[in-house]
Amino acid sequence: MEKITLFHGTFEKNVTPTYGLGEEKHDYGKGFYLTEQIELAKEWAVCRPNVTNGWVHQYELDTSGLKILDFQGKDVLSWLAELMKHRDADDSRRYRVLSEKFIDKYGIDTKEYDVIKGWRANASYFYIAKEFVRDNIDIDILPELLSLGGLGIQYCIKSPLAYSKLREIKENLVTVEYEEFREKYNQRDISAREKMRELVNSDANKVTNVFSTLF
Repeated sequence: MEKITLFHGTFEKNVTPTYGLGEEKHDYGKGFYLTEQIELAKEWAVCRPNVTNGWVHQYELDTSGLKILDFQGKDVLSWLAELMKHRDADDSRRYRVLSEKFIDKYGIDTKEYDVIKGWRANASYFYIAKEFVRDNIDIDILPELLSLGGLGIQYCIKSPLAYSKLREIKENLVTVEYEEFREKYNQRDISAREKMRELVNSDANKVTNVFSTLF
């Protein structure tokens, strides 16, 4: 039996993880999202642009018997394909046509997995996805781009079995001060974007093996 500690940052004091809830347009679709890093959870708790304090809920997940898809161990194109299943990186007809082909070629069938683990595509990471589908980023620099963000790895609880193995440690509920952690969230994103733009505009970006050439 292997138990891991995870944190869920939110503006809600009372949370009940429930199978079938969540937004389909989140990174990995419907599910309950957590991270191993409490400091990131604090930032995510106040990432919405409204002046209110947040909360971090601590959980214990018993991973024994669970099938976990870890995108860090997969090709980065598989991760991008998963994002494309749930989020639109562009609103053009070109993107709609090519994204279907991209998902067919590089996507992973996630239905058999209980938990999905991978990067969190907030503002700066989604900047990568948008630039990639516009043919502005060579696939050779994608892994380095993802390492620059420092924006954390998230876990998405997907199956009834995984939900049944998730237990909140209610006595460890933490209040998050909006002003302090909203600023940290913003600064992390600004720093990530600056580093990413610098790499995208450097000679390392050959702009040869781009999105539209991968089919």
